[in-house]
Amino acid sequence: MVIKLSDCYRLAAIPDLSRCLRLEKIMLDSCISLKRIHESVGSLTTLRNLNLRRCENITELPSDVSGLKHLESLILSNCTKLKVLPESIGMLKSLKTLEADDTAIVKLPESIFRLTKLERLVLDSCSYLRRLPNCIGKLCSLQELSLNKLGLQELPETVGSLKNLEKLSLISCASLTQLPDSVGNLISLTELLAYNSGIKELPSTIGSLSYLRTLSVGNSKHLCKLPDSIKTLASIIELELDRTPIRYLPDQIGDMKQLRKLDIGNCNNLESLPESIGLLGSLTTLNIFNGNIKELPASIGSLENLVTLTLNKCRMLKQLPASIGNLKSLCHLKMEETAMSDLPESFDTLSSLRSLRMAKKPNLVPISLENTGSFVIPPSFCKLTLLYEFDARAWGLSGKIPDEFEKLSLIETLKLGHNNFHSLPSSLKGLSFLKKLELQNCTELTSLPSLPSSLIELNADNCYALETIHDISNLESLEELKLTNCGKVVDIPGLECLKSLRRLFLSGCSACSSKARKSLSKVVISFSLPINLDSMNNKNEEKSELRACLL
Repeated sequence: MVIKLSDCYRLAAIPDLSRCLRLEKIMLDSCISLKRIHESVGSLTTLRNLNLRRCENITELPSDVSGLKHLESLILSNCTKLKVLPESIGMLKSLKTLEADDTAIVKLPESIFRLTKLERLVLDSCSYLRRLPNCIGKLCSLQELSLNKLGLQELPETVGSLKNLEKLSLISCASLTQLPDSVGNLISLTELLAYNSGIKELPSTIGSLSYLRTLSVGNSKHLCKLPDSIKTLASIIELELDRTPIRYLPDQIGDMKQLRKLDIGNCNNLESLPESIGLLGSLTTLNIFNGNIKELPASIGSLENLVTLTLNKCRMLKQLPASIGNLKSLCHLKMEETAMSDLPESFDTLSSLRSLRMAKKPNLVPISLENTGSFVIPPSFCKLTLLYEFDARAWGLSGKIPDEFEKLSLIETLKLGHNNFHSLPSSLKGLSFLKKLELQNCTELTSLPSLPSSLIELNADNCYALETIHDISNLESLEELKLTNCGKVVDIPGLECLKSLRRLFLSGCSACSSKARKSLSKVVISFSLPINLDSMNNKNEEKSELRACLL
């Protein structure tokens, strides 16, 4: 038998349920007007689940709940006015789950140690709960203890007695400055989450956690170093150290043979990586976002399973090691806003590379080649045939984009804006999946070649030297065309065939305005679509771009 009254916002009370002898489940979640639970609920011997989530006006539970012999799940989450758990809660011999997060409870009853079958205890965001009783160590079946956003200053030493604990979550416990040494006794622990905590150091005993798979201490502003014993975490898969002031990684970090994810993003005091990092043979994700790393060790080329490497905003990093070409599994390389101006010759051997983001912040004012670094894309770059995203905005690309570029046939997004190359390949039709092409502020570019019919967006704003555009009549999917300030363009052949066009920007293209008007008139006649050309006659207005909206 089940009573389901969820979301009954006006329900203020429930009746005597003592005659409901087969009742197994009561669902009263989000009954926000409910102020009390009838005392009879405490004697429902067949009840297994009681859900009071978001009953915001409940201030207390029945004083005697000892009759709930078979209750397995008690959900009190978001009962924000509930201040006390009854002492009789210790009589709930079958209880496996107790969720009391975001309540007003001040302390846990001492009788809680009798809950020998309790597997999950959630106390997140109980802002008045400042300490845990020592008897918590007697919860011998506990598998998950969640204490996120509590004002705890310490954990009792007895927590180390929780031999079956698999997950300990201390996220955003800002007042918690250390973990007890007894944490090393949590022989079943697989997850230790202390992100955004006040922890200053990890106990050396942490190395005894032989089953630990995830250690998250990121954004712990006072954590300056890791214990050497961390190397003995033989099962560790994820290590999150981002936004901490650590100065170095232990030389023995290479002993973590199972490590798959290492996050050291925003570790601004970390200036180098140990050579042993190349021994992390299982590593798939390495994040060094916004770091002060000056160079990557050559051993990084030994990370044969690395899939994602993030180097964005590593502004001290001037080059990649030649060994980078050995990363045969690398799919995603993010190196935006670095100090790099060249790619190693071995780069073309990254045979699995799918996404390459190496954009820099564009200069607002054009800068001559004499004052900037320049890089000519070599034909060998086009061996990266699995590439589907390439972002090289403001990277100092110069010369000619090689004709072999068409071999990158899987590319969907190509961003080459704010560069100094003067020509594209004679044809880009081979890029049959290309949807977005950005060439804005390529001030040396003189012509646009034939483009693939898959294209949806084309941005060539401020290409001041652009004179010729190949026939674009095949661009049946094109929705947006931006040619602002392309003053040398005289004609846009095929414009009248763009039946999907929704947005057209031609401000500052006075040379081709009359032909564009005629072409657009044909579009209106051919497809019976409304168009506004008023801005064509107001060239001196502050916002004078031609915007054709074909709805």
